[in-house]
Amino acid sequence: MNEQPTTEVHMAFPTTDIVHQLAACAAETRYEDLPPEAAEAAKKSILDTLGVILAASGTEPAVRGVIDLVMESGGRPESSVLAFGGKAPAMAASFANGAMAHCLDYDDQTPWGQHCSSSIVPAVFAVAERQGGVRGADLIAAVAAGQDLFARLRRNVGWRKDWNLSTVLGVFAATAAAGRVLGLPGERLADALGIASMQSSGVMEVVAGTGSDLRAMYAGFSARGAVTAALLAQKGITGVPDVFEGGHGVFRTYFDGVYDREAILAGLGTDYQGGGTLYKPWPAVGTAHSHIHAAIGLMADHGLASDDIDEVRVHVGDYHDLMCRPLDARRAPSTLVDAKFSLPFLVAVAATRGTVRVADFLPDALRNPEVLNMARKVVPIADESLDWKMELPPGRVELRLRDGRHVTRTGTEVPGSTEAPMTWGDIIRKFEDCASAAASAPSPEQVRMAVRLVRDLDTSDDATEVVRALSAAPG
Repeated sequence: MNEQPTTEVHMAFPTTDIVHQLAACAAETRYEDLPPEAAEAAKKSILDTLGVILAASGTEPAVRGVIDLVMESGGRPESSVLAFGGKAPAMAASFANGAMAHCLDYDDQTPWGQHCSSSIVPAVFAVAERQGGVRGADLIAAVAAGQDLFARLRRNVGWRKDWNLSTVLGVFAATAAAGRVLGLPGERLADALGIASMQSSGVMEVVAGTGSDLRAMYAGFSARGAVTAALLAQKGITGVPDVFEGGHGVFRTYFDGVYDREAILAGLGTDYQGGGTLYKPWPAVGTAHSHIHAAIGLMADHGLASDDIDEVRVHVGDYHDLMCRPLDARRAPSTLVDAKFSLPFLVAVAATRGTVRVADFLPDALRNPEVLNMARKVVPIADESLDWKMELPPGRVELRLRDGRHVTRTGTEVPGSTEAPMTWGDIIRKFEDCASAAASAPSPEQVRMAVRLVRDLDTSDDATEVVRALSAAPG
C-alpha cells in the first residue's frame, strides 16, 4: 500500500507555482496525444455520469428543490438541465446537473477513492453548449485532462481525512476541463484555477454526518464553481499566481504544506492518470463495496437465507467505522442519502437481496422489514489494519449462524475494482437501467443513440449532440 507523501513545504517556495505547469498541460491536451486507456476512460465517464444524472432525477426527492431554484431564477437559456427539460445559464445548468451527478453515490471514482467526474462532466457540457461548435475529440481531451489533474493531486497530498477531497480538489479538475473546452491558453487557465480556489471547500462532516441532503448534491457546487471560474478567466479576470504553493495557498491551508511536487509533475502531459478510473456496479458509497461483495459471496457460497443468520460482524477500519456511527441510525436510515452511507444497511441489503440496486433506496425499500431485521444483526468490529491510508483495504464480513458455524470472507476482486473492472458492456447496461429511472425517461431509441454518440464521440463535430438526444421528448 502506498503511504501518504511526506514532502514538507518550507518558506523557500518554488519560483513558479505548480499551477502554471498544470494549467499549461490541460490547455495543450489534445485527443490525438492521449493514451488509449485515458481516452476510453473519459468516454466511459461521460456515458456513466449522464446515466447517473438521469437516474437521480427520478429517484432522489431532494433534487427537486435544486431544479426549482434553477428554473425560477431564469436567465439566458444556454445549457440543458437533463431529465427535466429546458435550458438555463451555463453556471446554473452545471449546478443542477452536478447536484444530480453524485446524488445516488453511483458516479465513478479513482482507485484511491473520491469522485471527480460528477464535477467535470456537468461543467464541460454546460460550457460546451454555451460556447457552441465544440468537437467531440476536444470534449474527451478536456475530461481526460481534468481526471488527470485530480488523480495527480489526490495521490500526492498529505490527506488528513477532514476535507472532502471530491470537492476541495474536484473544483480544480472541473475548472481545468471547462477551461480546455473554452480553449483558454495556459496563462488564462492558470487564472481560472486561481479563481477556482474561491470555490474549493467541503468538510467531511458533510459526508459522515446524518440527516442532510448536502452529501447527495455536493458535486453541484464544484461544477458550478468550475464553470464560474473558467468563464471569469475568459472575461479577463486574473487569478492567484501562487494558488497551490504560496505561503497561504491550497497545499499549506488544506494539507499542512505536505505534498510531493515531483510526483505531481512526473509524466505530466504523457501519463494521463484518469485511465485508471473505476465505475460502480452498485449505487452506494465505494468504501462499502468490499463488504457488500463479501456479504453477497458468503450468502451465495453457503446457500444461506436471512433466517440462518444470528449475527453479522463487519470488520472495519477508521473510515469504514464512519459508516457505522451512530449505530442505531445507521441500521435504520431515514433518507436515501444516509442509506447509501450506512454500512449496516448496505450489508443487510446485499445479504437479503443478493445485490444492491437503485430500487433498494426508494422510500418503501428503506422500510423493508427483512432488510431492517438483518441490519439490526450487523455489529462493527474495529480493526486498525483496515484504516485508510492511500488505498482503502478491503473489508471483511463474518457471519455467525444459528447452527453454531462461523463463515468469513474478505471482499477482494470486487466488481468495478482495479482487479475486476467494468467493461463497456457493463457500463452500457448500467446506463440503460439508469435512464429507465429518469424523471422523464428517454425512449429506447434515444438511449441507443446516446450510447452510440458517446462511443463515437471522437469523430463528432458537435459534442453536445448527445445532450440533445437525451433532452428531446421521448418518441
